[in-house]
Amino acid sequence: MTQPILNILMAIYKGLLFLHVPFALGFSIIGLTILIRLVLYPFIGAQLKASKKMQELNPHLKKLKDTHKNDAKRLQQETMKLYKEHGVNPLAGCLPVIIQLPIIWGLYSVLQEIVKIAPADVVTHINKQVYLSSLKLTSAWDPTFFGLPLGKTPAQLFSVMGLIVLVPFLTGLFQFVQSKMMFSTSGVTDKIKEKKKTDDFASMFQSQSLYIFPIMIAFFSWGFPIGLSLYWNTFTIFGIMQQYKITGIGGFNGWKEKYYDKR
Repeated sequence: MTQPILNILMAIYKGLLFLHVPFALGFSIIGLTILIRLVLYPFIGAQLKASKKMQELNPHLKKLKDTHKNDAKRLQQETMKLYKEHGVNPLAGCLPVIIQLPIIWGLYSVLQEIVKIAPADVVTHINKQVYLSSLKLTSAWDPTFFGLPLGKTPAQLFSVMGLIVLVPFLTGLFQFVQSKMMFSTSGVTDKIKEKKKTDDFASMFQSQSLYIFPIMIAFFSWGFPIGLSLYWNTFTIFGIMQQYKITGIGGFNGWKEKYYDKR
């Protein structure tokens, strides 16, 4: 997937150059990321819908576990019956994920490659991989985006640009918003109140991962080139919009309800 994606990137880049768009490389990364998200849109949509259905069934699944906690075979039978009644396939979200991975990995590999190429080697390196002569470079591209060098990391730029900390902060914030929207609030509060160890552990793990994962992403982006953070944030923002269209604000419903209760 790497070489085809690189050629698509070059086609976007050449188009932006023709239109005299400044910071063409940075906008090419954004354009390519959006294009990939559009290609993956139906697959990610299917995954989100399957996840939403599973979350809606959580209260029913919990009742079944309580009712048949001492009969594993009966529990399995009733669970499959519940899935059938509601038209839910617990494996429905797996295929879209499998389809997405090679494309996403190819996109990541291409962007990781281009932001690290030395300016003196850009023309030779890129021209060896493009399919059409019209996509070949005649000169090195501008490796910056609004003054930010796409190949440098926030850690490298911090000493001369303190506000660069906003890049990992926003990366973590966007990731938190998307993660929060993915989780339904139904059943989560009740589980936390229960005293059963298994339920307490599951609730605690979900609650902590909601905050730990965005913090990890923010930490990693501190050492990632700006170009990769540009890709990641574009990918996440587009994901937030798709998530909102399919499931609404999701886990933020709980915060919304608390806000109106206080008022």
